[in-house]
Amino acid sequence: MTAVDREAIMSALATVDDPEIRRPITDLGMVGSVDIDGGRVEVTVLLTVSGCPLKTEIIQRVTAAVSTVPGVADVAVQLDVMSDEQRTALREQLRGPTKEIPFNRPGSLTKIFAVASGKGGVGKSSITVNLAVALAAKGQTVGLLDADIYGHSIPGMLGVDRPPTVVDGMLLPPEANGVRSISMLPFKPGGTAEPVAFRGPMLHRALEQFLTDVWWGDLDVLLLDLPPGTGDVAISTAQLLPTAELLVVTTPQQAAAEVAVRAGMLAQQTHQKLAGVIENMSAFPCPHCGEPTDLFGAGGGDTVASSLSQALGTEVPLLGRVPFDIRLREGGDGGKPLVSAASDSPAGAAIIGIADQLAAKKRGLAGMSLGVTPTGS
Repeated sequence: MTAVDREAIMSALATVDDPEIRRPITDLGMVGSVDIDGGRVEVTVLLTVSGCPLKTEIIQRVTAAVSTVPGVADVAVQLDVMSDEQRTALREQLRGPTKEIPFNRPGSLTKIFAVASGKGGVGKSSITVNLAVALAAKGQTVGLLDADIYGHSIPGMLGVDRPPTVVDGMLLPPEANGVRSISMLPFKPGGTAEPVAFRGPMLHRALEQFLTDVWWGDLDVLLLDLPPGTGDVAISTAQLLPTAELLVVTTPQQAAAEVAVRAGMLAQQTHQKLAGVIENMSAFPCPHCGEPTDLFGAGGGDTVASSLSQALGTEVPLLGRVPFDIRLREGGDGGKPLVSAASDSPAGAAIIGIADQLAAKKRGLAGMSLGVTPTGS
């Protein structure tokens, strides 16, 4: 029998990524010990917390990787838990010794889009969730922050089925449909029915904690689902994430468009860039005759885009019109986003088209340190 090489075992373990952190368990200090007895290999894995929700997946990944090493006939995986000191070291390794917003670091390449609306009921959260899933399906690493602290709805719409894992005060966001997300919901003992009674400063603090205490990893895109209007959270987002670009969602109805313009005009005061406008609930084909039906009017998206372009003195594009589709609502209620369940539907295709445009956008230099120091004359 071929002797099992310890270095080959460690090389195999180096290919095993932690499902939540997405880095090799060897780099994270999660390999406690490796014992070799003939063709039998026993690996002790140190979990970050005793109730790790993905421990079964970790066992499967370790077993599969070690089984490929020549000479290995049997693999046993034992689980243990990191000590407080090991957890602290892991947190500092991932996040650094001090709390900061990683997206504001010099050189950050994460594109940030804050999805806003003038009023509720325009489908902003549905659009945000589906954009996130569409971007993830393109191979982007995507995070979704439910910044609607009072009216949080992202977990259910995205299909999140577990709370974040807490490691020494650091939150590892759960992932569903390829998207990492955080929301106020798992922090309420009373569940969905419990109200959030926060005043303005507490809203700001909650948003700040979601940005500093959550380990997002290396994101290509961060989406924020803002509450309707131009209140505390919208202003705090501009302060905490100065490079965030606004996406304004409206319906075709002119009354909704007028309110949506106000949400976009906030960019003038907060010095943010407008990424564009999305018209939701646009005309849909009649199921009987195929003729388009303007259930909620027409032209709202064009009105918002043109009004903002004129007022701000810059081109604000209408990124797309999403036809009314009952499956968009059904997918949200069932945690199965439309872009996954029915990507070839007119609404799904429209959202994917908008995601294509966002994925193609380059990260701007606004707010970034260029490492240039002025010199005296």
